[in-house]
Amino acid sequence: MTVYQNREAFIPYSRKNIIELCIADGKLPEASVPKFRDFCSILMAYYHFKLHHHLEVLKENYAPFNPDTNPKYLADYSASELAPMETKVVNAFEKILEQGNYVPVSKASLQRAFQEKSLIELKTDVDFDEFDQMVCFCRGDIYKTIKVKKWFREVEKKIDTFARVAVLIKCKNDDSVTESYLGDSRFIPGKIYIYLYKNIPKNDIEFIFPNVKVSMTLKDWLMLAVPAIGAAVPMALKILPQLLLIIGVIVFITLGPSYVEQLNLRASQEDVQNIMGLLVAVLSLLVTFGIFIFKQYSKYKSKQIRFQKQVTETLFFKNIASNAGVFMSLIDDAEEEECKEIILVYYHLLSSDKPLTPEQLDDKIEEWMAENFDTKIDFDIQGPLHNLTKVKGKVVREGEEEEQVEKVPLLTYDDNGCCQVLPLDDAKQLIDYVWDNLFNYA
Repeated sequence: MTVYQNREAFIPYSRKNIIELCIADGKLPEASVPKFRDFCSILMAYYHFKLHHHLEVLKENYAPFNPDTNPKYLADYSASELAPMETKVVNAFEKILEQGNYVPVSKASLQRAFQEKSLIELKTDVDFDEFDQMVCFCRGDIYKTIKVKKWFREVEKKIDTFARVAVLIKCKNDDSVTESYLGDSRFIPGKIYIYLYKNIPKNDIEFIFPNVKVSMTLKDWLMLAVPAIGAAVPMALKILPQLLLIIGVIVFITLGPSYVEQLNLRASQEDVQNIMGLLVAVLSLLVTFGIFIFKQYSKYKSKQIRFQKQVTETLFFKNIASNAGVFMSLIDDAEEEECKEIILVYYHLLSSDKPLTPEQLDDKIEEWMAENFDTKIDFDIQGPLHNLTKVKGKVVREGEEEEQVEKVPLLTYDDNGCCQVLPLDDAKQLIDYVWDNLFNYA
């Protein structure tokens, strides 16, 4: 079994696509095709129900941390009650993401991304110490082509992008309130904020954090300082004699001509009469220098405004869901991925002409996806094998009593460690039994 560092476990097809791809492969007898469809349908129904239960548990524990919940309908929880509920929310969030074939993004990876050159060249920083909890996962490492302005024309540029990014943030539960990028909007301490985004450039991932801070890059400082110094030096050389003359005139008027000579300053009665002209000339030069500095600083502020605009557009146009709404999307992703993996495993074991070990099965599915659909994945074989062994039910033969039949799993292993699955008729009956016995109230 080969492990690929540059591939994802995510399968970029829907459940319906996977079923049709398996049937189009042509290895199932024609009479088995409708049975295979039936098996997939009831399997998907079972996992939909199973994951819906996780959703309800997740929503129940998230309620006291949900910033969108109407507080009139919330029960009062003590700190000792909230702590395990918070742990359940974070653990369940991470588990659902893993089931949906998302991969974690560490703080170190995020910090490295912040240092990389982004679409808008600004220095950014996110202080993770402002959060009690921070969980970030991504899925779909793809390249997207966008148009950017370069000089006076638009050029196409390929950027490394995450198709999906999910983030969970809990603000510290104290008097310090985290300010968002909008300045006036504030996060509520002690609440848990959850967001799901699409098509986020890797080097602009800081956009999704509410406390992102921007500052000048070294290039910005040089663009501001070097021309300013270059303009200031000749201007200072030009202004300095006139400033000394103005000082001499002020001393001449206030203290008298003798002090001008003692201080080695140059000033005369004629200079006193022309003082207004000197002041106007000096002020004109200072105003010109001030305008130059203001223009340079305005360029930086304009870049900062463009950054904030891009953050706003990211949060508006690329936001899929927020807070409790994220759970629905992630549960659906987990349901999709688990069903697709199980269907692929079951189909390849069913259609194989020889027994397969887990390692051989993993390689076979990866090769099948690459050869037939030009899709390279790093298939996660352990997950679907574990799920298939956990699905247990009864297969009642003709003449047998249900009470006398033992439960069997969908997948077993032979003495050589090879995987074995039940044939379609038995598999359908087993899943049907599991479905019928989800509730035993009668």
